[in-house]
Amino acid sequence: MGEARAGTVLEATLERITYANSQTGYTVARVDTGRGGDLVTVVGSLLGAQPGETLRLRGRWGAHPQYGRQFLVEDHTTVLPATVQGIRRYLGSGLVKGIGPRLAERIVDHFGTDALRVIEEEPGRLAEVPNLGPKRTRLITAAWEEQRAIKEVMVFLQGVGVSTSLAVRIYRQYGDASIGVVRNEPYRLAAEVWGIGFRTADTIAAAVGIPHDSPHRVEAGVQFVLSEATGQGHCFLPETELVAQAVEVLQVPAGLVGHCLALLVADQGVIREELPGRGGEPATAVYYLVPFHRAEISLAAGLRRLVDADVDRMPAFASVDWTAALSWLGRRTGVELAAGQQAAVRLALTERVAVLTGGPGCGKSFTVRSIVTLAAAKGARIVLAAPTGRAAKRLTELTGVEAVTVHRLLELRPGGDAAFDRDRPLEADLVVVDESSMLDLLLANKLVRAVPPGAHLLLVGDVDQLPSVGAGEVLRDLLAEGTPIPHVRLTEVFRQASRSGVVTNAHRVNAGSFPQVRGLDDFFLFSTDDAEEAARLTVDVVVRRIPARFGLDPRRDVQVLTPVHRGPAGAAVLNELLQEALTPARPDRAEKRFGGRVFRVGDKVSQIRNDYDKGANGVFNGTQGVVTAIDPVEQTLTVVTDEGEQIPYDFGELDELVHAYAVTVHRSQGSEYPCVVIPVTTSAWMMLQRNLLYTAVTRAKQLVVLVGSTRALGQAVRVTGSGRRHTALAHRLRGGPHRSAAAPTPLAVGAGRG
Repeated sequence: MGEARAGTVLEATLERITYANSQTGYTVARVDTGRGGDLVTVVGSLLGAQPGETLRLRGRWGAHPQYGRQFLVEDHTTVLPATVQGIRRYLGSGLVKGIGPRLAERIVDHFGTDALRVIEEEPGRLAEVPNLGPKRTRLITAAWEEQRAIKEVMVFLQGVGVSTSLAVRIYRQYGDASIGVVRNEPYRLAAEVWGIGFRTADTIAAAVGIPHDSPHRVEAGVQFVLSEATGQGHCFLPETELVAQAVEVLQVPAGLVGHCLALLVADQGVIREELPGRGGEPATAVYYLVPFHRAEISLAAGLRRLVDADVDRMPAFASVDWTAALSWLGRRTGVELAAGQQAAVRLALTERVAVLTGGPGCGKSFTVRSIVTLAAAKGARIVLAAPTGRAAKRLTELTGVEAVTVHRLLELRPGGDAAFDRDRPLEADLVVVDESSMLDLLLANKLVRAVPPGAHLLLVGDVDQLPSVGAGEVLRDLLAEGTPIPHVRLTEVFRQASRSGVVTNAHRVNAGSFPQVRGLDDFFLFSTDDAEEAARLTVDVVVRRIPARFGLDPRRDVQVLTPVHRGPAGAAVLNELLQEALTPARPDRAEKRFGGRVFRVGDKVSQIRNDYDKGANGVFNGTQGVVTAIDPVEQTLTVVTDEGEQIPYDFGELDELVHAYAVTVHRSQGSEYPCVVIPVTTSAWMMLQRNLLYTAVTRAKQLVVLVGSTRALGQAVRVTGSGRRHTALAHRLRGGPHRSAAAPTPLAVGAGRG
């Protein structure tokens, strides 16, 4: 790239942002220098700059071999416009929440070139503007103050590469104390501000002079390693793993890590526990973050409390004539249950806690319907729930009884506390939770705490699917040998389901066999060995081929499930390609650029964090929806979720959303779609595992299309996984006092109808 003289100052109005990286602030933008002629391209860090602002840019001119002449920005400041036209455009750009183009025109018509000074120094005078009420005046004044304060924070953070969106979050967390916290206690950011991890906080800490070997840094690093482990599903880490990972992350001696680990234990920042080894091996020292240790102990105790309860809220089933009851049920439903299904019905209605597991087509759904039918016939109060909105809707359709998400059932509040717990239990005699493989440790603990003593809890799920996104593998631990939780596993595929290629191939994959990909009318493989070609072919299959042959809507009925987020056929690339094909830019389609993404009305999106402050009972990681409105004046984007709830997002919160035309298989758990399209390429080699492919295939109700190479598909079928998660729930369940009566023997039997 050629260069001209350095140190040039360019004053220009920011017209539009072509590209922006939300993490680094690197921006490509077009500006108007006010001298006539074409817009000028500027590149560099433009943290916080918004279209409509006048900027004083310092840098140098350069020439890009492909994009031509550019101005390379080294730093910038915002210059308030001085002309009536400039002020009108500045205020009407959507920069100040509550002011759109029409209101900007009225304000400038009234105050002229004095408009910005009035807002800054005499905001009460805004009431002079015709038809501008006190409520809107207060909103504009508050938005102006917040914008100014955020810019001060961003100027301070600019030197360490913190993005605009994170600067906004820091300000909203700490207000006027923001700069003091960042300067003096930067590691607080990693614990208290969503989106700021240890690495970003560490970069800030180095910039403000905190030493590399500071105990504060090492303690924060140890907690970061444990937090990362919970993100990978572990509830704890053994001491050797924790120390080794902390040394690698922090680049400090193991002795210093050990010293700081002891300080954390003494201060109860982490919990140390000795767990017995397996098969006569010596005990292992392990470390938990406090919430996960408490939750694991509480969940084990809560399950034992339910199992050992002296009361029974459905006593009629303890002495029921099961031959007569099952005969009545057969007449009512028109179907005779198979032996395994009958065993599951009896277990759920006579045991306080039970698990029903099995693969697709084995009759779990009809068994649940039978259990609910019998319980209702005895007047039981029945509560049905599932981890996701889609799964809850499916459970409602199956049973005829309204089901809700677990979060809505518990009425989770801001901060994550539940309205229902041991002191205020649910009004229920039977609680059934479907898709229980999705229950992580924290949510399962909240659920069990809310079940009243004597009520029956039935957990239904497929233990062979991927475990929960959050920490723990609760369903697998409940089924572990020696726990006091009885279960039935249905294994035989009934005749009607065996005609489905989707069901047949799901079981083939689960058994380690290559799926049948020829001669079926509901399971296909489009073969290509090139990952980029697989991405292009995936888009063609979704947008053109499936709608043409099967009449399915590509946005509503088809879901792309990928093993990985990154890579040539990962979710990130596919979302860009699918958005361009299904929701392209149009003059009449509202859009909002945020970081490197563009959100448009009509986009399919997904929430990527638990946010307890949104909606009636929070919005949770994995919740999908559609963008229905974008308001540049109020600076909000509205999403209607799969549950039909309208959720507004401030523009500064859009890092909570990602596009969901394509999602990773992990994020699809608990959902079911008419059709799934699965790219399986060698570029995702490390993630190709049997339970991942099995989970993806079982998300489809009627159609599966694989796109990729037979070599990659063979790898996914062969590899059984990378080992168990670090959990101790099964150990804790085994360790408590058992009921005097022996727990029923687990069953693995076939099923009839499903």
